[in-house]
Amino acid sequence: MNLKKHRLSFAAVTALVLSQSASAACIDGARNVLKQAVDTAASKNTGGYSLNMWLTYVDETGKICEVVSSGTQATGEKAGNAAWLGSRVISAQKAFTANAFSLDGYAISTANLYSAVQPGGSLYGLQHSNPVDSSSAYLGDANSYGTETDPLKGKRIGGINVFGGGLAIYFDGKKVGAIGVSGDTSCRDHAFAWQVRHQLGLEPAGTGITTSNMNAAGASQTALTGATIGDEMIINANGSSTDYWDAWSHPACPNSTGLTAEQNSANGVILN
Repeated sequence: MNLKKHRLSFAAVTALVLSQSASAACIDGARNVLKQAVDTAASKNTGGYSLNMWLTYVDETGKICEVVSSGTQATGEKAGNAAWLGSRVISAQKAFTANAFSLDGYAISTANLYSAVQPGGSLYGLQHSNPVDSSSAYLGDANSYGTETDPLKGKRIGGINVFGGGLAIYFDGKKVGAIGVSGDTSCRDHAFAWQVRHQLGLEPAGTGITTSNMNAAGASQTALTGATIGDEMIINANGSSTDYWDAWSHPACPNSTGLTAEQNSANGVILN
């Protein structure tokens, strides 16, 4: 299968949708492209424990467009035997969060929120806002989990998730939604989502929390080395909180071989 061709097809369909409406809406035909990107990401070194992953794609209003999984058995009623069942809804939370707190010119990953929501952090309590609509999140036929008729599709279940795995997606400089990934360590979730977004060719144009930010006095901060896209996961390597960027950092995860080089642009991870 020609992945480049599928990336172009996804972009072409996105352009058509945007030309017809001010709202990005869900993109017809996206499922096959997403599944191809998920399968490609699964073949990369993204750390963690090589578990099957769930991915949810939402439009710019937070509505769930698609739910896909890696692995051939991680769908249907027995999906929870092949992939963490709780991660299905968590992936939707992550997608909702990344979309809800990113803008056309300012991308924030769910990984960037971890430290800020801890007690004493500047966004403490954010994780309790916009709670999951449990009346919608758990309805439907379990036999459809992860399939093209997954009962999450078409719903806005909300939920705020503040560890790695959620990334906003962009087309032609505009935010058109987000993807959320869950199923392994939170560091692998982020790296896996990063790989998927790269396969889709839907990264922001180098504007985000690690490439454009100011302190409380309004002084611009020097971007972290290697932060070319902006919503990279910043791993706090020394456990301190004295550096400005540590306020937007994420703890290291077990079994992260391949993620914690000084800079790993392929997986969107930076050590600080």
